Amino acid sequence: MKHLNKLASVFCVAAMALTAMTGCEGSDLFSVNSPDWLSEKIDSIEKSKNTGEEVLVGMNEDVYTIGSTDFSSGFWTAFSKYYQVDDNQKWNAVFNLNINPNDNTYYKNFGVCITNDADRGSTDYKEYGVIRFDCTGDSTSFNSQWSTKTGDNFNYYLPFKFSESNQIMSPVDNKDAGLQKLGGKVTLTVDRSKVDTFLVKITNGTVTKTYTQPYKIGNLNADASDTKIRCFLVPEGSYIDFLQSNIEPIGGYTSAKDKAPVSMVLNNVPEEVDKGTKLEDAMAGVSATVTYEEGVTKVIPADQLYFSAINDMNEVGEKTLTVIYNKTFKGENASTPIVAYGKFKVVSGIKSIKVTQAPTRTTYYYYNSAALDGVDHTLAFDPTGMVVTATYTEGEPSVVDNSKLTFSKVPATPGKHEVTITTENGRKTTVEVNVAESSVKAVTPSPASLGAEDCSTAWWSVFTENMKVPAGETYEFNFTNYSSLAGNWNNYVVILRKADAAEYAVVRSDNYGWGAGYAACTPVGTQLVAYSDWASWLAAMNGAKVKLYVTNCNNGTADIQAIVTGTDGTVTNQSYLGINTVDPSDLNVAFTVDASHLKFGASSARKHYTRAHRR
Repeated sequence: MKHLNKLASVFCVAAMALTAMTGCEGSDLFSVNSPDWLSEKIDSIEKSKNTGEEVLVGMNEDVYTIGSTDFSSGFWTAFSKYYQVDDNQKWNAVFNLNINPNDNTYYKNFGVCITNDADRGSTDYKEYGVIRFDCTGDSTSFNSQWSTKTGDNFNYYLPFKFSESNQIMSPVDNKDAGLQKLGGKVTLTVDRSKVDTFLVKITNGTVTKTYTQPYKIGNLNADASDTKIRCFLVPEGSYIDFLQSNIEPIGGYTSAKDKAPVSMVLNNVPEEVDKGTKLEDAMAGVSATVTYEEGVTKVIPADQLYFSAINDMNEVGEKTLTVIYNKTFKGENASTPIVAYGKFKVVSGIKSIKVTQAPTRTTYYYYNSAALDGVDHTLAFDPTGMVVTATYTEGEPSVVDNSKLTFSKVPATPGKHEVTITTENGRKTTVEVNVAESSVKAVTPSPASLGAEDCSTAWWSVFTENMKVPAGETYEFNFTNYSSLAGNWNNYVVILRKADAAEYAVVRSDNYGWGAGYAACTPVGTQLVAYSDWASWLAAMNGAKVKLYVTNCNNGTADIQAIVTGTDGTVTNQSYLGINTVDPSDLNVAFTVDASHLKFGASSARKHYTRAHRR
């Protein structure tokens, strides 16, 4: 023991001497003369400390799922909680992104939406933009983020130029195998902590996308003292298993512990079921939205629910549907099952149907311009005012709701045509309609010059007058389109609406639109047939000649057709056929601009010079 104590003293003195030597000029405890193995070991330790990835601190459990686990969620149908990020604050989130292994559509991943501090859809709600995980080399044809204009017309709150990724996709027919690399555990950072930068970073360790804006993000809140932004996630064709966040969301965190079911709401319970149908077959399309403890919800399919009906399915009449579910959030047996109820009717099978009252409108109109070359033009049947009566296998005849019937299309050719009406169980009858070619009237709106000539007019800030299109007529408009050339959307915009400004549809020059009646229409554009890409098409739009037609078809729909001759002489066609929800007695057309300028009538063909051209 005595010798050990002496040895320890010697080692301590030696260590102190070495430490003291490091204070001398030019000396180093581990200098270049140190043994190679020792220097290499020190370098290895230092490198292991610096992984290049930020160590996340203050993370809290927040476990829930966003989107349908069968990959069926469309865009803007499933959302995460709201996460509020204040000025000088940083939000970190961790989640698993689940990509459909059988679908390489490049945009089917997720986006982070950045907004002001207001609920989605509220009056005060404003978006900075959406940044998606994918990144493409052609932002015009394949957008991976979009943004709201700042108001000065040429700038956006989240300019695309500040985004970069270590994986650039080149989709073919919207497909790219690189999509599969976006899946897995993702870390998302929204950083407002720097004085001169706004940063968004999305990484799964393999693919990293960053948005680095060299200035602070502005304040879009109505109350200037509220400096928060909100962020929420939006999957499309994918789903997200959220795991952690360092900022508590509105509504609070969700723990990972198992949760008991509390209540459920039934979805898609049929109104009527044919007599003799098995209950499990009748309810195959039913699902239940189950709410668990902590407010977590999940949609449960029919094969995981227990159904019973009172009274017998072989008896005609109203039935009470009882649905039972007895699983926890993690799929274990629940201590207390939950129950929900619904109503449906068992009816006798329909034996035959007949039209007992003709539709209100039986004469439809069409116009086929050169824009429809190669397009199969059909018209939708309008059942307004029609009464169809069914005869059942037993019981009294009764009227069938038109919403439970399907109708064949009507050819856009002159003459009489039979429309086939079909029930859900395949019974058929017909009704006759007449089709005639529409008359055409050339119209010049007021004002005949719309928007500033330098294409500086902001979106949705100026409009032509409303021009009412009578039932059965087609209005023809001739104008020269001038564009800032900043984006595909910076050209003419057509609005179909009621006299009170309620919109049927808004459509653009680039095969895109929206509105209550837009989903039913068939948009067809030949831009990418005539040109190799959107950029080439856009380059020919500043001074393009446009002949545009709007038809009131008198069947609750309207058609828009456009023939565009670019400045290079190339002709492209654009059509939107079958815009619905239209009241034939109240169809109005108007034009607006978006960093563009329109000259109607015999306008000059001179080229306009935008701000970008003036140096």
